Amino acid sequence: MKKIRIFAALLFSQLAVISCKKDEKKPSETAITATNDSVKISKATEEKIDYKNFNIYSVTVISSGQKDALSDIFISVSDIYTDPQPIQKEALSNQKNVSPEQLQYIELDSKHRSKILNGLHLTENDSLYLYNYQFNKLEKLPLNKLKAVAYLDFYSMEGEEVDGTSYMVGFQIEAHKEPDIRNKYENAVAYFGNKNPFIENKMKPVQWKKASADISKKYFTSSKLTPGDTYQAKYEDLTYYLQDYLQDEMVQERKLVVVNDRNEKTFEKTITTAGGDGAEFTPLNGISNDEGNTSQWTGYLFKGKPPVIFGFVAQSFGCPSITFLDKNQKDFTINCDNRH
Repeated sequence: MKKIRIFAALLFSQLAVISCKKDEKKPSETAITATNDSVKISKATEEKIDYKNFNIYSVTVISSGQKDALSDIFISVSDIYTDPQPIQKEALSNQKNVSPEQLQYIELDSKHRSKILNGLHLTENDSLYLYNYQFNKLEKLPLNKLKAVAYLDFYSMEGEEVDGTSYMVGFQIEAHKEPDIRNKYENAVAYFGNKNPFIENKMKPVQWKKASADISKKYFTSSKLTPGDTYQAKYEDLTYYLQDYLQDEMVQERKLVVVNDRNEKTFEKTITTAGGDGAEFTPLNGISNDEGNTSQWTGYLFKGKPPVIFGFVAQSFGCPSITFLDKNQKDFTINCDNRH
């Protein structure tokens, strides 16, 4: 049987955010200690955002996988909304007499739409704030204009009996679009709620360049692994240093150090793929990829929060995270419905 192919663009290229309750997931990029708290906080605090009930999501591009097939754009909330019966029963009854195409996509009825809204602590008066930080484009879409829908997940096979847990449930942004629609949602961030949490025009791709051996000795401690190349980059008054650590000539670990304009170490972090099955390091901007491709991004993204950095690890069996350049701020895990 032919699998339904569902293409999900995870962060580093796409993000989505929704206002609802969830325990933090353990990210694969594990923060360690920082020496002081001198990293600046965003001054854009005119709207107070409740970050205690704040979650991040990826945007999913769904296609049949056939050449030139049209695509739907969708945000799955199934990492948060885990109702065992998220879809009306009649939509899944008599499956033997229903075509595979009908089972692949279901629009939820009003009862199950309301269940999602209640489960996520949203109302029809809330909006989707969709922000593409690469192009500095912010869209506000009323939630009451978005369909509550369900798409069959990647692992369901044509001809197999399915139930509600076989579906990704969430909100459809666009439908039946040409394949190049994917470009619109690369490097996009979104939030469901009644306030815009985003700071505009303050995100930049990290521009790495090789640093001298003196930098490595000055800012990085010894390790059981073999030190490799050292890199540096700038963002406003911050300087980033990144150190590779090797085993058998392969990068096994990276360490990030952030220094302010007074030459004070303000933040440090160990970046590893351990704990993420199938995870791997992404290419470094300007070093191991071309200028047209960017993996690491940094800058001020959320109102009232320190600058962020992300894009060091690509996940195969898990979801990535955003790191704040402040030891007192937890990473935001990106709920990406990457079920296996």
